[in-house]
Amino acid sequence: MCSGKLQTGLLVGSYFAYLLVGAAVFQALERTAEKQQKMAAAQMKEAFLQNFTHLTVAEMEQFMKNLTEAIQNGVYPIGNESQTENSNWDFSNSFFFAGTVVSTIGLFCDFHICYGTLRPKTVGGQIFCVFFALFGIPLNIVFLHRVGKILSLLCKKLGKFLYEKGMRKKKIKFLTLLFFLVTGILVFLCLPSLFFQITEGWSYSEGIYFAFITLSTIGFGDYVVVLQDMKRDASILISSGQIQNVKCSNRVVVISLSVHVAVTSAMWIHP
Repeated sequence: MCSGKLQTGLLVGSYFAYLLVGAAVFQALERTAEKQQKMAAAQMKEAFLQNFTHLTVAEMEQFMKNLTEAIQNGVYPIGNESQTENSNWDFSNSFFFAGTVVSTIGLFCDFHICYGTLRPKTVGGQIFCVFFALFGIPLNIVFLHRVGKILSLLCKKLGKFLYEKGMRKKKIKFLTLLFFLVTGILVFLCLPSLFFQITEGWSYSEGIYFAFITLSTIGFGDYVVVLQDMKRDASILISSGQIQNVKCSNRVVVISLSVHVAVTSAMWIHP
């Protein structure tokens, strides 16, 4: 028993240490290049504001092309130059990115990061991402496999408790399956949908849809977390702890959704 607990503790510690190291490396590799992109976008904007009345059609087309490319790379030349100090690759975003890589759920929008734009753009970052995923995905599977075994053990304990109460085995099997099915639907579909309805301003059906698409790791990216502030007023640079708290809360919900399928699968492997 102690050996099993020790192994579980070491696995959990190794898993989160791997994510922390990955986040630190991604941040170190990508942050400088991103700052250079933001400075270039700010200079492009300044040049446009100074000369927009004299631009030719070809120059306007080139400006629109550069602007589109900047937005696709997650750089929004909105507001003043101080925005270059705010990085998409801060540690929380980098940690979130590392989690999405090893869990294979894909990328979702942040309040200033659209689907697919939080991705390594430097050669070093891309190469590191390949090896990080190469070792991280198997580690994630082992981690979820262990979580599944723990939940399976809880399921067995519940069955044993019901058996001691004189219940028949077939009925016990049905009730334990029903218990975890209802609990899973409630915790991973119904409650997150309500949470997203409150924090994102979506309808409940949209929350259900998003939860399922995330849960199944399909990840279309048509609905994304923490986007309402950008929609409401894109000219205001969002600061303070409020948006950070919502970001972290939504990320926990998103990653929890992605974990559920793998955990449930592991439970079926170890009945």
